[in-house]
Amino acid sequence: MFVGDLRETIQLGRKFAQELNPKSIILLQGPIGAGKTSFVQGIADGLLIEEDITSPTFALSHHYTSGTIPLIHMDLYRLENSLIAEEFFKSEEEEAIQNEAIMVIEWPELIKPVLNNFWKIEISYATNFGRNYKIWDPKNLLTFE
Repeated sequence: MFVGDLRETIQLGRKFAQELNPKSIILLQGPIGAGKTSFVQGIADGLLIEEDITSPTFALSHHYTSGTIPLIHMDLYRLENSLIAEEFFKSEEEEAIQNEAIMVIEWPELIKPVLNNFWKIEISYATNFGRNYKIWDPKNLLTFE
């Protein structure tokens, strides 16, 4: 799927939020600057979250509770060790389960082996302009366009 600009990326995230349920897990993969956090901003908008959505690169996670479903936004970019990443994920997952929150994880490569049921979104730069998105549902079937 092709998405042109930042505004369209946010709109796609907003539309995607309609597919999510409490306890959904979304893995976001893509290069720096591809639009992962912008996509999360759209999800948050679709969930009617009032707080500003910013990248949790340095904090590792941000929790948002003002919407229809709570959202935990994680960014594992700065973690280099899979054991630390898995421990951090498990701690956040426990809170997500308890609060029936949605989890969105940027840079999830270190934790994928511990996950069984998740959405996967790959973002890449299009050749001339915009971005390409590939979205798989928890059963690994492309379902969202």
